[in-house]
Amino acid sequence: MPVHWIPGIHYVGQLHENSLLRVALEQITEGQLQFVRLEEQFDTVLLGRGSERRAFHIHAGKEEMRESLRRQFPNDTLAVDQLMRLMKEAARHTPLLACLKMMPLWLVRLLMRTKLLGRISCVFGLASSSHSHLMAKLTQNKDLTALSSYFFYGAPPRDSSFLINALFLHHYKRGAYYPRGGASEFAFHIIPVIQKAGGAVLVRAPVQRVLVNKEGTTYGVTVRKGQEEVEVIAPVVISDAGIFNTFQKFLPEEIQIKPEIQSLLGLVRHGMGSFLVFVGLDGSKEELGIVSTNFWMYKHNDLDQLMEHYSSLSREEVVGNIPMMFLTFPSAKDPTSSIRQPGKSCMTLLTMAKYEWFEEWKNTKLNKRGPEYEDLKMSMARELLDWALEIFPQLRDKIVFMDAATPLSNMHYLGASCGEMYGAEHNVARFSPDVVAKIRPQTPVKGLYLTGQDVFCNGMAGALHGGLLCASALLSPKIYIDLLQLKKKLKRKTARKKA
Repeated sequence: MPVHWIPGIHYVGQLHENSLLRVALEQITEGQLQFVRLEEQFDTVLLGRGSERRAFHIHAGKEEMRESLRRQFPNDTLAVDQLMRLMKEAARHTPLLACLKMMPLWLVRLLMRTKLLGRISCVFGLASSSHSHLMAKLTQNKDLTALSSYFFYGAPPRDSSFLINALFLHHYKRGAYYPRGGASEFAFHIIPVIQKAGGAVLVRAPVQRVLVNKEGTTYGVTVRKGQEEVEVIAPVVISDAGIFNTFQKFLPEEIQIKPEIQSLLGLVRHGMGSFLVFVGLDGSKEELGIVSTNFWMYKHNDLDQLMEHYSSLSREEVVGNIPMMFLTFPSAKDPTSSIRQPGKSCMTLLTMAKYEWFEEWKNTKLNKRGPEYEDLKMSMARELLDWALEIFPQLRDKIVFMDAATPLSNMHYLGASCGEMYGAEHNVARFSPDVVAKIRPQTPVKGLYLTGQDVFCNGMAGALHGGLLCASALLSPKIYIDLLQLKKKLKRKTARKKA
């Protein structure tokens, strides 16, 4: 029996009872999407290798996350407390960033010019602060500093926003969850809701162009059906293809070159690509001794130096010098996996990879990229696998399959413009109030809207909030208020049941 993967989501936070994210997901799936809560120790961070390797554990729980870190850093308890406090402040005030995308731009500029934004909330300062610079004020402990930004997404901590790293950690404070049945369950349960409302979901029909009339208004798209293009006429076009694809690939050239389009593109840059390894294993979770805990692994604790050096490497220097890796067992998280593929398990390994290392083969087809490409791809894959086997040596003789996905694979399957899986780069400049306000669902092309990760931030939760912002722009800002009211209503109902 072959081993199957359902890639796309490794785990999700903020899904505790009556949370805003859970309420929103229940609305768009009619409550059909189910989640499995992972173990309280949902992440392990490994810093260093061999005898110098140090393991740190991240626990879920409103108090347990802080207490666990205090136990692991007994000489830096004050820094841990300050980090937790800033995380809480960031999470509490992040909706104000969304407000910037809904306010008139003239009002945002006025608030910035008069410096009132900083008086309204500290969240704008946290968003504009380099993570490394702010952490240097809290502690000199490099292990703790590394733990505060252990989620890698392309930008080193020095160049990333403190707010975003704080939100990532806070996101799992109330627990980490995995969709029961795998990531494909999202589409499986959302599609019927779309169809019930009169919509349709097309597959194998890639968008070719956004149609724009002489007045500069969108009136639909063309999609490829076989060898021909078919026009789909619509008064509004919402693009989840990312800002670069939308503006540089789908719009007519005479629209692309307009100053207002180029100005928006100048605010962001491409995110770093990703590299994944899929490993099939012969044996069940119990037989193999694998766990639902995720492992984030770094060769040492100076993440700035480590990531900046990695990004500077040429293609010829990459193999043997991969400094970071995420290791996870999707089959160990999903209780239905043992039913769908009994006696089999899977492991996924992930690191970042520059598109430029694979650019030479950008015009080749999937599975026909040539021996040099395959050699580079599989050499990187074997390097990551060897590192994983240092942690789980019992798996060495249980591997029945291995393949890898490069940034070119992401371009093929995800339509990612440069193989990035998190959209535009999440550097600190992107989260300055000015850029936050300017990159909003509305575009300079009338009738064309953006949604997803590029509107807000990366990940499933970030993409969903991008969707809510887009819906608010199209329909009414009251959508957010309605969701909050529903959340409060459900919370009161739950409290009455428990009373």
